[in-house]
Amino acid sequence: KQQAVALYHRLQLLNEEAILSGKDYGARFDQKRASYQLLALGEEGWQALDDEQLPEQVTLPDGLALTMQLGGNVWKDEDRLFNPGSLFDDEMFAELEAENKVLPPQVFIMSSGEITPFSIAIYPQNLSADEDAWRVVAKENGDIILLAPGESDEQA
Repeated sequence: KQQAVALYHRLQLLNEEAILSGKDYGARFDQKRASYQLLALGEEGWQALDDEQLPEQVTLPDGLALTMQLGGNVWKDEDRLFNPGSLFDDEMFAELEAENKVLPPQVFIMSSGEITPFSIAIYPQNLSADEDAWRVVAKENGDIILLAPGESDEQA
């Protein structure tokens, strides 16, 4: 619960800061390492967040797992004209990407108040993500909510 509440407050703060400052922020989640990184868009592209109030990188304590799912009806649209994927040769820029070690965010927190719809579940590794996870959910309308285990979006 503590880790989910902390993530919820950090994302709320970034969302408010984005609107007030006119800057764009993002978050990148690593499910294998049970960690996330907060990013800011600067002149040189995406960089680790440089803020005294918020940590740029958070790794969950041992025994906790994290799963991320991009959400929203637009993301689930299977009736596409084109197959999702890169239009460019991914190897073409491999050397440039190796120099720039900061990977782009999966979740965008825009200065316009928009946020990528997503759901993050934080739960003990030995328990079920569906039944025992605290979830931080960003809805299509930009609201960020915190859900207790067993609680659904409609109940919040």
